[in-house]
Amino acid sequence: MSGIKAVVFDLDGVIIDTEEVWEEVRRGYVAEFGREFLPDSQDRMMGMSTGEWSAHLADEVGVPRTAEQVAADVLGRMAGRYREALPLIPGSVEVVRALGAHYRLALASSSARVLIDQVLETAGLTGAFEVTLSTEEVPRGKPAPDVYLTAVAKLGLAPADCAAIEDSSNGLRSAAAAGLTVIAVPHGVYPAAPDALAGASLVVGGIREVTPEAVAALV
Repeated sequence: MSGIKAVVFDLDGVIIDTEEVWEEVRRGYVAEFGREFLPDSQDRMMGMSTGEWSAHLADEVGVPRTAEQVAADVLGRMAGRYREALPLIPGSVEVVRALGAHYRLALASSSARVLIDQVLETAGLTGAFEVTLSTEEVPRGKPAPDVYLTAVAKLGLAPADCAAIEDSSNGLRSAAAAGLTVIAVPHGVYPAAPDALAGASLVVGGIREVTPEAVAALV
């Protein structure tokens, strides 16, 4: 019998397929200022909070804007892209609803609050999660465990009572560091690092494989 009482979802790469959109928007943005990503910028920014990635673009990539200005610029462009077409991962909404019939649900995302709320409204998932949390609202973004520890605390549960569904290296590391049982749904374009996958109790080929039965089988 599984001891899992709640499932904590990541958003980008698990419910919506936006990693390529984020990269396209941010690369285009820095290019307007004659700058380029550093070799490890994309990997580092996956999982960073808004304050962290905007500071990276301003301070390390060299965009001549403050971190606050960079965040406002990029988030505005991302919101515009979401309004044009929300890139839902096929089956993700159904998985949220199916797991919600058996487990308490939370969301722990690196996206800004404004984007989280917009995605949930557009996807018809407003109210599906007891707790929704942005890394903007905790001290450190992923791979630090802060967002998962806070989400679990808001549910009133222990990390050992919860499973996390993640795709990125930093997200997987964050959930594992927080002590949750980790389910990995690796992204085809941005595969997770071997060390990050090693912390997962279950690795699936796609979100549709994360069934209530699969979660119940976790120990």
